[in-house]
Amino acid sequence: MARTKEFDPDAALQSALELFWRRGYEATSMADLVAHLGIGRASIYATFGNKHDLYLRALDRYNERRDLTLLHELSQPGPALPAVRAVIRRFAAEASSELQRGKGCFVTNTAVELGSDDPAAAGRVGTSWDHVETLLHSALVRARAQGELPQDRDPRALARMLLVLMQGLRVVGKASSGPGRVVDAAEQALKLLD
Repeated sequence: MARTKEFDPDAALQSALELFWRRGYEATSMADLVAHLGIGRASIYATFGNKHDLYLRALDRYNERRDLTLLHELSQPGPALPAVRAVIRRFAAEASSELQRGKGCFVTNTAVELGSDDPAAAGRVGTSWDHVETLLHSALVRARAQGELPQDRDPRALARMLLVLMQGLRVVGKASSGPGRVVDAAEQALKLLD
């Protein structure tokens, strides 16, 4: 007879996500995961695979939740430009908040730590960035069509610039001692939408 799991895999995945997000991939050992999740090594392997598999699943979960939030924020009916501005300001505020400082963005952290050395992680990072860019582009196309954005502005180029800004805000926010740098950068970038 098969044994039933003595832990909640969904809660364990969330707990692993939090640990990887805080410490990074390389600094998190299997022993750390066993201790943090409170489940045995064999159970981790049986449920999630190896450490790398678990990391990728945690990254997938992070992306799913973050992407739903952005989709909701950027696809509301009505004026689109205020939503874009609100997203950028939220990213700046989160990047410089005490709660997020040191943590950053899990996708950005993955890009910085693993880069192109890990094709599976790099693929997920690229897919995430493509999705964010598409959401921003769609909102900016709507903004231009509704007369909120000047006709001479390129929605695709602006979406790419905002994506790079958002990721940069997360990196700089991790190491900054206060909000000034990231908030000022965000506000200057938003002037390009005027």
